Amino acid sequence: MRSVVIVAGGSGSRMQSETPKQFLEILGKPVIIWTLEKFIEFDPSINIVLVLPESHLIVWDDLVQKYSITRKVDITTGGATRFHSVMQGLALVDPSAIVGIHDAVRPLVSTDTLQRCYDGAEKEGNAIPVIDTEDSLREVSASGNMIMDRNRVKRVQTPQAFQAEKIVTAYENCIDQTLTDDASVYESYYGRVNLVQGNTENIKITFPADMKIAEAILLERNQ
Repeated sequence: MRSVVIVAGGSGSRMQSETPKQFLEILGKPVIIWTLEKFIEFDPSINIVLVLPESHLIVWDDLVQKYSITRKVDITTGGATRFHSVMQGLALVDPSAIVGIHDAVRPLVSTDTLQRCYDGAEKEGNAIPVIDTEDSLREVSASGNMIMDRNRVKRVQTPQAFQAEKIVTAYENCIDQTLTDDASVYESYYGRVNLVQGNTENIKITFPADMKIAEAILLERNQ
C-alpha cells in the first residue's frame, strides 16, 4: 500500500505574490494540482493526504469544484510548524503503508524518481531522493572559509519515503521539533538514511523565476 502526505503550507512572500505559491497557476493550472496529478499518474490507487492551513481550506474547496476533482483526497489542517503539519498528515496514514512526504510546490518530480523512492523505502525502510551539485562550494565559519569537495555533498529533494510505522515512531520520539527535513527526523531515531537518485527538474518553486522554469519544463513534457 502506498500513501503520500503532501504538505502545502507555503506563502507567497518570496514569490512576491499575495497568493500562496501552491495555488499559483502554471499553464492555467495551480501548482498543487500538477503535483497531485503526478502522484496519481505514478500510482492511480495511491492514498493522498493533503495538509493545508485552515485558512486555505476554502481555496481547496473552490479548486475541487473548478477542476471537478472526484479523486478521494484526505484533508487535514497543519500545525504551527512543518514538523507538526507532517505529524498531522501522518496521523491519517495506515501504519503498514509506504508513505512519501512531499512538498506541494514540487510539481516536477518524475515518475522514475517516485518509483525509486517507494521501492527504496520498501526495501530499506526509507529512501531520500538526492542530486549532485554542479557548483563549487565553500564552507564558511567564524575563522574564515574553505573549499568543500562537492562530490561529497548532495542536494536533497522530496518525496522522502518511509515505512509509515517507522517515520511515525521517529516523529513521536524526536526531541528537536525545529527540524524541517523528514530524513533528519528519521535519522535522529534510526540512524542511517538511504539515498536514491532524484531528478534535476524536481525544483522547489520558491521564487518568480522558478515559475518560468516550471512552465518551460511542463510545456516540453506535454508536447
